[in-house]
Amino acid sequence: MPSMRIAAAQCLSVPADLAANVDIHCSFIAAASAANVDLLVFPELSLSDYELPLLGSCTVQPEDAVLAPIRQLARARAMTVVIGAALPSTSARPYIGAITFFPDGRSSRYCKQYLDPSEAPFATPGERGAKRHDLAEESFTLAICADTTHEQHAQRAAATGASLYLAGVLVSPKGYPLDSANLSRYAARYAMTTLMANHGGPSGPYLSAGRSAIWAPGGKLVVEAPGPGSYLLIATKESARWTGELRAVAA
Repeated sequence: MPSMRIAAAQCLSVPADLAANVDIHCSFIAAASAANVDLLVFPELSLSDYELPLLGSCTVQPEDAVLAPIRQLARARAMTVVIGAALPSTSARPYIGAITFFPDGRSSRYCKQYLDPSEAPFATPGERGAKRHDLAEESFTLAICADTTHEQHAQRAAATGASLYLAGVLVSPKGYPLDSANLSRYAARYAMTTLMANHGGPSGPYLSAGRSAIWAPGGKLVVEAPGPGSYLLIATKESARWTGELRAVAA
């Protein structure tokens, strides 16, 4: 039997419409559940779209009512779900963050640690460090987009003993060669399975390359989306070997 199935949700988000985006998330969770996925990762700011000037009006906490459908599905489908969201901070500028919902009802927050210069006027950087979360026989740490361009971030993740390095991103066609090469290299150098969940289409002022992907320890590509579009990328670990599959998801 497979010991683990992880997936990247390459979705398209509606600008600043949290309720509509919750529905989109739930559709992907349902598709992932039908595929017996254990862990599902969404792109950077998937809940609000990459709308930097609107981040302050899109902040959420894990327990907020708007997120109840995602919380409930994570429990009902026994799935760990990582969404991209703006999180409140103690300053006027929110965090670019991720919320992890666990099947037992717990949740945790992660805040992007390395901001792109264009994000600095709108967001607050998170505290440096890495936190490992256990997941059956695996364990994971999170990254958000520009975090992956700083190798010390991946080093800290590997130092926790994590076996999975999971990144929600917004990567353009121009930035994709470097960012994907980084994640492949980290998989090889630190013996971690690495995952990139990218947006499926334009987000904020940017075009997305799509091409979400998962790399096995050693750096071998397991599965990759062909470009933009709505896809579920699944990697299955069985007998220490990772295999991949790609499924289109109705937008």
